[in-house]
Amino acid sequence: MNKWTKDQMAQRVARDIRDGMVVNLGIGMPTLVANHIAPDREVMMHSENGVIGFGPAPLAGQEDFDLINAGKQPVTLRPGGCFFHHADSFAMMRGGHLDVCVLGAFQVAGNGDLANWHTGAADAIPAVGGAMDLAIGARRTWVMMEHTTRSGEPKIVARCSYPLTGLGCVSRIYTDLAVIDLTPDGAQPVELVEGTPFDAVQARTGVPLRR
Repeated sequence: MNKWTKDQMAQRVARDIRDGMVVNLGIGMPTLVANHIAPDREVMMHSENGVIGFGPAPLAGQEDFDLINAGKQPVTLRPGGCFFHHADSFAMMRGGHLDVCVLGAFQVAGNGDLANWHTGAADAIPAVGGAMDLAIGARRTWVMMEHTTRSGEPKIVARCSYPLTGLGCVSRIYTDLAVIDLTPDGAQPVELVEGTPFDAVQARTGVPLRR
């Protein structure tokens, strides 16, 4: 069974980002998306720590660690990019000014519920960050994650068992096996990885997929 790599997943997300959009990339895998937005495209990348208009990761040896994304990874600044107060950044997030946020997830339910900040483990350190603000503040919430856990359990589930980040907020999921829209009529695959059968994806998904 074929799978997309993380970079291929990021390329696939980047294909769906339209010119003119303001986009927030969550910590972890979603940060790779910035590396696949062509320099001539009019996309404004926003980071919750107070940057808008950032670009891809810098070349090795050219990092400026005063210029980072929310995951503390070095980024570059595109022409017109700027910095601002953390409170202003959250006002953008909460005020409906983001066209899309791309978040990682532990689980996504078939109705769009999102769990991406805590597994419920007793010894884990809570670190919700701005995920709750992003999940309900952006006009669209997309999730980028692996289709299953390391032990093979589905991460697209009928009901989240982990603490929730947002209710009914996820509209599209990008995994290493497929792109899936969550619609009022159910989970609708948009694209499957070439060479990966529908039944193989269904077997690894905790909700029915529409053909």
